[in-house]
Amino acid sequence: MGRTERLVGIDANTLVSRSDISNVELVVVRRMQEFTLGTHQSMFHGSGHDVAGTRDWQPGDRLSNIDWAQSTLTNFSPVVAREFDQESTAQVVIAADVSASTQCGIANEPIAKVVAMAVATFAMAASFFQDSVGLLTFNRDTREIAVPPKVGRNHAIHCVEAYQEHLLEKKLEDSGPKQNFDGLLRKRSLVPIVSDFLLEDPDLLLTELADLNTAHDVFLVMIDSAFAFEFPKLSAGWVEGYDVETGRNQVISSTDLHQIPDRVRGWQNAIEQAAHYRGLEIVRLDRGQQFYDTLVSFLLNRKQMRRQT
Repeated sequence: MGRTERLVGIDANTLVSRSDISNVELVVVRRMQEFTLGTHQSMFHGSGHDVAGTRDWQPGDRLSNIDWAQSTLTNFSPVVAREFDQESTAQVVIAADVSASTQCGIANEPIAKVVAMAVATFAMAASFFQDSVGLLTFNRDTREIAVPPKVGRNHAIHCVEAYQEHLLEKKLEDSGPKQNFDGLLRKRSLVPIVSDFLLEDPDLLLTELADLNTAHDVFLVMIDSAFAFEFPKLSAGWVEGYDVETGRNQVISSTDLHQIPDRVRGWQNAIEQAAHYRGLEIVRLDRGQQFYDTLVSFLLNRKQMRRQT
């Protein structure tokens, strides 16, 4: 049987709110316009697009996408919008880490908040380009479809909120076969893997992602997580610690405790090397001012590479 476990130490207010998502959208739109307009060569070429179907119009959709004939038949309740299968669009499926390590952090800044901000950035950027976007969540043992890919601003917001829901009410399957990423993706997709990669056995995940990369465009987004382990100075010589990934308790010295950030950096450096060895492209992400520029420019580069292949 499965069981549901509520994570302790964080709540929805410490992650990404609707107001935060709106701020992300403003920044993403500005960055996208800076990158795609002006002196930059257009990344969109080709003969146009094909109508793939219709759906209800959503705020954020372009007015030019409204199917006026169909909307008249429904008396504009709802307004009907056309969906297009364009050469310039892609299916973006964000895989976001919900492992217990992502709840670690200081001053109400868990690693999961940075993951959620990355999900928001990718989702809103995909919405800007009218790409379909979906969400997978994963930890060491499970992979799950949180939100199937669709187009639209509201759907992008839903992806961000679904990540938080899956994190706060994490579903752990105690039995049954383990699903892999490949079995959850029905169409060739651009797949950013957003994680701290603080897993007990990361080689298994990297091997799975390298195999996935043969059929999909996979790249890794590693959250620089040393900040989450910058503990204040302690007067006690020994401290009892709890490993949120393995569930084990261990007594460590205060000296070893303050060395944890350096050990985290060393661990993530080794993960980066292992990813490159397997042919996986990886981008390191911190909470600095370059956060959005890094993600937006990286996503644009991937879309340009896709157009050239």
